[in-house]
Amino acid sequence: MTETYDLNKQALEVSGMTCQACARHVQEALSSVDGVTSASVDYPTATAQVVAGAALSVAALNAALPPPYRVRALARPPAADHAARHGGPVAGHDARLRVAVIGTGGAAMAAALRAAERGARVTVIERGTVGGTCVNIGCVPSKIMIRAAHVAHTRRHSPFDGGIDAGAPAIRRDALLAQQQARVEELRHAKYERILDGNPDITLLRGEARFVDGHTLGVRLAEGGERTVAFDRCLIAVGARPAVPPIPGLADTPYWTSTDALAADRIPKRLLVLGSAVVACELGQAYARLGSRVTMIARSELFFHEDPAIGEAIGQIFADEGIRVLRQTQTRAVRHENGEFILDTSAGQLRGDALLVATGRTPNGDTLELAQAGVRTGKGGAIEVDAQLRTSVAHIYAAGDCTDQPQFVYVAAAGGTRAAINMTGGDAQLDLSAMPAVVFTEPQIATVGLSEAEAHLKGIETDSRTLTLDNVPRALANFDTRGFIKLVVEAASGRLIGVQAVADGAGELIQTAAIALRAGMTAAELADQLFPYLTMVEGLKLAAQTFSKDVKQLSCCAG
Repeated sequence: MTETYDLNKQALEVSGMTCQACARHVQEALSSVDGVTSASVDYPTATAQVVAGAALSVAALNAALPPPYRVRALARPPAADHAARHGGPVAGHDARLRVAVIGTGGAAMAAALRAAERGARVTVIERGTVGGTCVNIGCVPSKIMIRAAHVAHTRRHSPFDGGIDAGAPAIRRDALLAQQQARVEELRHAKYERILDGNPDITLLRGEARFVDGHTLGVRLAEGGERTVAFDRCLIAVGARPAVPPIPGLADTPYWTSTDALAADRIPKRLLVLGSAVVACELGQAYARLGSRVTMIARSELFFHEDPAIGEAIGQIFADEGIRVLRQTQTRAVRHENGEFILDTSAGQLRGDALLVATGRTPNGDTLELAQAGVRTGKGGAIEVDAQLRTSVAHIYAAGDCTDQPQFVYVAAAGGTRAAINMTGGDAQLDLSAMPAVVFTEPQIATVGLSEAEAHLKGIETDSRTLTLDNVPRALANFDTRGFIKLVVEAASGRLIGVQAVADGAGELIQTAAIALRAGMTAAELADQLFPYLTMVEGLKLAAQTFSKDVKQLSCCAG
């Protein structure tokens, strides 16, 4: 039997729309159907209203619509249908756009708040602790631990030991851990739980979500039972977890991930670290400064994805601090006997009291039954998204560490905000062309834009200068000249395209570099800016000046 549509009895749901322009295209196509006197399409609610002289078949309406747009008749408006399915009131129904957000981390919270701000009714689903990785087991606790390790290190050793007596600090790990976790709980409550509880347009469901189809989630509630959540738009923001390499025997040992290392109540005498990038280096150095003898096992080089000078500089700094780094080393097997880890490696047998596995992260989307909704994943299970944060399904979006984008919380939050704008009728893109990145070793590592190697892969001819920190007055005043600042420019124009730095405070100076990149500044223009004297960021100006001058021949604050 042919399904017909009568405006006075039914509503139309429109699928396939991804922006306000889509709504205009659908409206124009529906208006062209014989018998239709007027048509209106609302993108946020994905519905259409058509005034016709006689009943029309849905097939006739769809025949006029270009792919991927389609309409179907609804017995009642979407919000009323949702309320009826969940036992809520139908009378006086809430016809706002229904947005489901899976997760409560940086991307999820940013999206939920912006979608609610733009008029949507938001359901947030969380299977674990509210707040996601950053506040609970990532950025916040790790930076607290790293700072404590810095204080311990400077009490034991500093460039001013000749005039200030050093001493061996007593490390009370239990007290440090309590202080760390108290701050984590404080921030989680203030920045996540309280905000969710206080927003009437956001409902928090505690449970594990999975896709039933392209417009429905099933939620296994933490308190028991099941709940069905129907949505018009959905954001997947479920983050990632530590990856564990398939090394024989490893799974049968009590190894640490970063989560375990941050929550450990003891400082092991000997710590073995598998990994060579951000987490491995940050936590490896922190534990070394808190009293562990640390051995790092790198399959390649330290920070092998970055400019080689970064790995070389950090490797020397680690060596000076007594951290042993084994490069080009393969781990063949792991076992745990009598409280001791024993690793069979290409560099020989290694023994330790604890083993930290920091070899990357794995997206958490594998529990969501993404295939039920048609959402595609790529390498390693990462959800593929476009610049608007759309997945392969136009009304389903994703942001944060579960996607194929860089795994930084500020990228996740920016992605969540832009996804929410797009889900509610806007048009926003996430531009990562000037994305700063920071590693919180000491000294810090910071980068933005392209390295020379990355530029060459893109066919860009480059020029570059590397300024060692013995040319930066602030570093000289600190008696700490470890590191460098490197500027990469496009050879033809002199336009700045990348900055790499290893320096005390590199994470602060890199944002100035990011703004310069975004503004399209040349090295000459950067060199001509005013920078406050005796700051580390002044190193950017000095590095820029080296394209045309010998900075060793300049006075201290030469303009």
